[in-house]
Amino acid sequence: MPLLNEATQSKASSWPMTVGAEGIAVAQFARCGFDVLVQSGHDKPWYDLVVTKAGNLLKVSVKPSEDGTWSLTQSYLRRAAELSGKKSDCHGAIDLWLDNHGSRTVCCLVQFRGVAIDQLPRIYLASPAEIAQRMRDTADRLGHSTLYERYEWASSESSSKTAETLPENWRFSHGRIQELLHRESAEVFAVPTKFARNHSPSRVWPVSADATRKIPMEVALTA
Repeated sequence: MPLLNEATQSKASSWPMTVGAEGIAVAQFARCGFDVLVQSGHDKPWYDLVVTKAGNLLKVSVKPSEDGTWSLTQSYLRRAAELSGKKSDCHGAIDLWLDNHGSRTVCCLVQFRGVAIDQLPRIYLASPAEIAQRMRDTADRLGHSTLYERYEWASSESSSKTAETLPENWRFSHGRIQELLHRESAEVFAVPTKFARNHSPSRVWPVSADATRKIPMEVALTA
């Protein structure tokens, strides 16, 4: 059973805080030499920014927080419970959240808790799959799927507490951006085993005019 978590309930970030987090993310990506395209207005898709460099791109979903947590699956819990018939289905909600993200997507987690006004917030970069795995671990330990920057827990076999923190290699850096960029670029052209709901990329082989050879053409089909 979990003994202690650092924050038991997260709150939704205010609109000004969301705008501020996006602005900070834009500035940081720009400092790393990326061109940044910003989506405006409330009616946006599942990502907020597009960052590009040398023909490569990432779609960035910016997630601000002021209390050390990110409630990413809150809006999916009811639907997950309806689909599974369970009173609470954290893992189902995590799966729904993950399925909502298209290809070439990363999450930019911006944490303002304990940050002085003259300091930058702590910023993390991670793929939706990486975040989903962290939330699954938390759900098994604490019984809910909130993403924590830091929490403590104790297993039923031991009374000693274990501190869990977001991986250090998730910290915002030029190297981390390149890692995610290369990983997503490699995965987006992989031949899928089936045509997924989010329309994963496929490879198309058009036949040449003389019908003697095939010319490969990469086509990225996204949601």
